[in-house]
Amino acid sequence: MLDNNKWKGILESLLFAAGDEGLSLKQVCSVLELNEEEVYETLQELKKDYEENEDRGIYMTELAGTFQLVTKKCNADYLKRLVESPNVSSLSQAALETLAIIAYKQPITRVEIEQIRGVKTERPIHTLTSKGLVKEVGRAEGTGRAYLFGTTKEFLDYFGLNNLDELPPLPENIEEDFAEDEADLFFEKFQETISNE
Repeated sequence: MLDNNKWKGILESLLFAAGDEGLSLKQVCSVLELNEEEVYETLQELKKDYEENEDRGIYMTELAGTFQLVTKKCNADYLKRLVESPNVSSLSQAALETLAIIAYKQPITRVEIEQIRGVKTERPIHTLTSKGLVKEVGRAEGTGRAYLFGTTKEFLDYFGLNNLDELPPLPENIEEDFAEDEADLFFEKFQETISNE
């Protein structure tokens, strides 16, 4: 088995960074450049550490061959308060931009969103998914079959909309000018919608 103090800390960092998606044993082995038996034993030791310390707020689970860190159910009330807190639930500019693109262009792939925004959108999509505002709605045709994203009922509730037809109209040539002044005006309207809740 690997040196626990060093490798369990590294594994914990990797699982934390992976978030809801978790990591397979193969992925961890690839990152650490170690064999499966050593990594699996160390993962089991880390899991045991969480189980034996009742004061910890998280534990490690293994589902369908994927390891991930999850919060304990006994803390659900506090997590709910955190999510519902107005100070915590506000969205960043990047998340708002990504959300607006998904709302108007859905179903849309991450690559298509990034082409419009001109920057990476992995983190904003993760934030929006974790808040329940967007979800995977299918797979694109063609090579790689990328995930398609769309909005949820929670998105409509969050912005006080009955359906997507109530979204404000987009400026013309939005793809060309998305990061320019027109987009800024559009997002100001989105911010106003949030603050008027």
